Amino acid sequence: MKIILAYSGGLDTSVAISWLKEKYNAEVVAFCADIGQEEQFEEIAEKALKTGASNVYIEDLKEEFVRDYIFPMLRANAIYETGYLLGTSIARPLIAKKQIEIALKENAEAVAHGATGKGNDQVRFELTYYALKPDIKVIAPWRQWEFDSRSSLIEYAQKHNIPVQATKEKPYSIDRNLFHISYEGGILEDPWNEPPDDMYTMVQPLQKAPDKITYIEIDYENGDPVALNGEKLSPSELLKRLNKIAGENGIGKIDIVENRYVGIKSRGVYETPGGTVLQIAHKAVESITMDRELMHLRDSLVPKYTELVYYGYWFSPERQALQKLIDETQKNVTGTVRLKLYRGNCMVAGRKSVYSLYNQELATFEKDSIYNQKDAEGFIKINALRLRMAKRFNVQ
Repeated sequence: MKIILAYSGGLDTSVAISWLKEKYNAEVVAFCADIGQEEQFEEIAEKALKTGASNVYIEDLKEEFVRDYIFPMLRANAIYETGYLLGTSIARPLIAKKQIEIALKENAEAVAHGATGKGNDQVRFELTYYALKPDIKVIAPWRQWEFDSRSSLIEYAQKHNIPVQATKEKPYSIDRNLFHISYEGGILEDPWNEPPDDMYTMVQPLQKAPDKITYIEIDYENGDPVALNGEKLSPSELLKRLNKIAGENGIGKIDIVENRYVGIKSRGVYETPGGTVLQIAHKAVESITMDRELMHLRDSLVPKYTELVYYGYWFSPERQALQKLIDETQKNVTGTVRLKLYRGNCMVAGRKSVYSLYNQELATFEKDSIYNQKDAEGFIKINALRLRMAKRFNVQ
């Protein structure tokens, strides 16, 4: 049997190479997606080979990740529950898709991942596998092997001379890509414990952020950011630069308890500096370019769209249909937004667009020649008619 393993070089997948070979007497091919982790991929590949992989694929997916996954999601203003910008959720379907492509190339019978049986990622990986190759065999080591904790995995790794970064003293899990970094487990499992300042990577502590306002401008075309401070940039480069600017200003940290798809409440700490700014900027451009009823219709569908991304249904017909509708609403979302950043805050300072529906002469509180205020009387009476009738007949 040949198995394509989604490999990160971390604790779980490093142990998985050895375990899969023993359990299935299989050839294991490791696949590592470069989606902006800023890791030494040559070292990761070397580690996979030393651990027992027969071959290693390293693919640079940063542009595809931002252009075809992050930006479509941002066009929907998708936010899960109390503030999660879906940084891990949106990466899984891309990784799984490439895994299936490699499986086809290698004539592999199976794919495997290192997601736990308690989490969301197992669902996201496997829904994508089955959507793209219905007959693929899926192996999820965490649902099969004898290890019951990260501590036992560390002991196995040490016994088999597998180098890992995780230790019993610092066991929390880290997932990083170009959009965000997430931290879970270990000392974070107690929701009363405050995350230590030295845990964060992308976002400065507020006390270390500059004591001055930073102004930036972002240009949008059809709902997507295309330029930063007047400079046209590729999707990944724009996000990378925004991460740096926003992170330096202490923007983009959240600490939440969320509801996993499997029914468990989970505490997660996230850094999403550039994504936080883009959420605010996108809504600012929409505010002057989108029709009211069109915006409200789109907004009514966002909770469902967000759930589909979070749960792992990226390649489902319903998500794809919603995406088409959302993208249709973005045709005139073109313009420029000016923002000011200061110690954890991102505030809109201005917005403009050639497609702006905002009419200063109409909106003014001063005298105008467009709007007859007497017209409001009939408008109000028509809309109040059902309320008056209900009261007249004592309808509760």
